[in-house]
Amino acid sequence: MPMALKDKQTEKNKHFITSLEFAIQGIRTVFKEERNMRTHVLMGVLAIIAGFLFGLHTMEWLWLLFVIFLVLIVEIINTAFENVVDMCTDFHFHPIGKKIKDMAAGAVLITACFSVIVGCIIFLPKVWQLVEEYILMK
Repeated sequence: MPMALKDKQTEKNKHFITSLEFAIQGIRTVFKEERNMRTHVLMGVLAIIAGFLFGLHTMEWLWLLFVIFLVLIVEIINTAFENVVDMCTDFHFHPIGKKIKDMAAGAVLITACFSVIVGCIIFLPKVWQLVEEYILMK
């Protein structure tokens, strides 16, 4: 067995806690290494704060949390694809690798656009109501 693999785990995790630790490490890694992930988390936190400020109803919370977590999940999958392509191509350009990366990035873009649409459906009527109340007070 090569020396590099000697200390690395190569078998399936048999303990839930070990699997959980690896999953948390994966989330930490993507958060630390991917600027877009940090941006998505920030936008999600801001949306949650806005949800509390506007007093969202249960269904609005469900949709809001759904799109926030969907964006985060797709960003993690995108990052995984990028890393696999980089590993397989040894960081050299390959047209199929570019296609894979572009498609994964496109999935993130579509998901982010969907989240903006959901956010607009939830928040624009509430913002509009505030604007109307402000105008009527003058």
